[in-house]
Amino acid sequence: MRTAFTKWGNILLTLLAGLTACSSPDPQTNVPTQDPATGEVYTQRRVVVNDSLIRGRVLDRYDSVLVDTRLQYVLQLPRRAPLDTLALGKLLGWDSTTVRRRITEALPYPGARPASPVRLRLTAAEVKRVRRDSADWPTLQLTRRYQRVYTTAAGAPVLGYRSTEAQSFYGQARRYRRGRFYRLRNGGVEAYYNGLLTGRHGYLHPLLDAKGQQHGTWAKDTTFQQGQDLHLTLDVKLQAYAEKLLGNRKGYLVALDPRTGEILAYVSAPVYDPATLTAPDRAGVRAELLEHENMPLLNRPAMLANPPGSVFKLVNAAVALQLGAISPATAFRCDQTLVSCVHHHPRPNSLTVGLKYSCNPYFYQVMQNLISRVPDSLVADTVAARHTNLAEWRRYVRSFGLDSVLGVDLPREAPGFLPTPAYYDKARRTRNWTYRSIYSLSIGQGEINLTGLQMANMAAIIANRGWYYPPHLVRGIGQGGPLPRFTEKRRTLIDSVHFAALVPGMIAVLQRGGTADASSLSNIGITVAGKTGTVENDEGDDHAAFVGFAPANNPRIAVAVYLENAGFGATAAAPCAVLVMEKYLRGSIAPKRKRWEKRIQHRATYDY
Repeated sequence: MRTAFTKWGNILLTLLAGLTACSSPDPQTNVPTQDPATGEVYTQRRVVVNDSLIRGRVLDRYDSVLVDTRLQYVLQLPRRAPLDTLALGKLLGWDSTTVRRRITEALPYPGARPASPVRLRLTAAEVKRVRRDSADWPTLQLTRRYQRVYTTAAGAPVLGYRSTEAQSFYGQARRYRRGRFYRLRNGGVEAYYNGLLTGRHGYLHPLLDAKGQQHGTWAKDTTFQQGQDLHLTLDVKLQAYAEKLLGNRKGYLVALDPRTGEILAYVSAPVYDPATLTAPDRAGVRAELLEHENMPLLNRPAMLANPPGSVFKLVNAAVALQLGAISPATAFRCDQTLVSCVHHHPRPNSLTVGLKYSCNPYFYQVMQNLISRVPDSLVADTVAARHTNLAEWRRYVRSFGLDSVLGVDLPREAPGFLPTPAYYDKARRTRNWTYRSIYSLSIGQGEINLTGLQMANMAAIIANRGWYYPPHLVRGIGQGGPLPRFTEKRRTLIDSVHFAALVPGMIAVLQRGGTADASSLSNIGITVAGKTGTVENDEGDDHAAFVGFAPANNPRIAVAVYLENAGFGATAAAPCAVLVMEKYLRGSIAPKRKRWEKRIQHRATYDY
């Protein structure tokens, strides 16, 4: 048996532990420099402060270690020699099915003859078995190395990976996805905070004379900084639970604490194990993920923007209240000649009733009042009035953090999109477009696109009655807090009284007769405020959406759920959201909803 030791990166202890500093040759060092005053020649040196850099850990909000640098054992199989899988299984304590599965997962595709030998990760117990019988297996090679190890199977798009450990994944991704590779690459917090996790060496820059005496410095000295731990905002148990609810379905779930902007759960579905992208024996699994039609490697909550559907009625109503286009008591007819309404309901004689039943004609007329109103200064030019009103609407909507990146601490966040008057001038090929040609904005369709982060933040803004902290995933760096920008409170252009006017309607959504009354948590004393959405989709089944927060009068969690091709928001998205709320607020699911919970998890497993 041969044992090789491979040293990776900057995480191994230095062999010169007894020294405090050592000189390091550098292209800029050992350069003679003449002092113009004395004419004496000095030599530039660069001295490395010799200390061991250890990469920081990643922990959840309750300090459970999620990612750490640990010793990992890898068994390398002979490249072309015949292999007795039955005997190998006996050696490792695996059954024959496990042996075949593990080898298949390590191959880039079934039946492949890899360019390098197959390598399998082993546990400490398995390593002990191999070493005990090493004399009987001279062709096996056991190696060990330090590598990032994941202690959880949840949170893959958040945790990410080190670029140096993901080179095999990069190579596969370029072959399988080519132009789409950029969209699939997501290093998570490992990449975003790489410098802080890694730390830095300290360097001294003395000027030395011929006798080795120092005469000042030729560059600024830098101090040694050990790699720092990241304390995430994630609740890893809530994260794992939320992933079970979405599973292999296509969509996302984002839950955050509206009081702080801290993200409690961040699910991009279909879900996968974070270790898959860097493990030496998961090439086959990576190939399946890359080829999957639902693109599980796409970081949906941050990078994918979709029409929000009826949940956007909340934003339009807030802007209309602010600009005086409606009041909380405004009534409209449910006029189906304007736009269809899929719900049978009483006449919407107030904003609360309009929200409760998600009446499309009601919000058509809300937006019509906004866009078609003609100020006295523009009474003779209705075209200019519409352009002015749309620009004003967009200015207020953008204050929600829409049509721009929120600045979450993940790579490549998408800004979403809100149309401008100039956009419609170009798209309609005329400045004389009318409200009728853009009315889809009133129900969150058409040209509006929001990300999952923006949807969850929208719910948080309403929960806070008009303000928010930028959503973020790291609450502490080392012994300090989050990045400074995540502690800066941001306010919308809408007065708090207008957000308060939305809440009764959102509560009514989950009460008897509301669009999501089946998802009420009133039986356990939790009042949920929410809004359902069903997004029309010309290319297949409709998408399901839901945003909400709980408890309604003292919000501690805000949730956004979006399930592609899942149908109605009330029956597909709302149940997932309220189960996550209940799990977070109570720690368990009430017996009344256990069967409901099991049915949702079954659908998530089999994607239907």
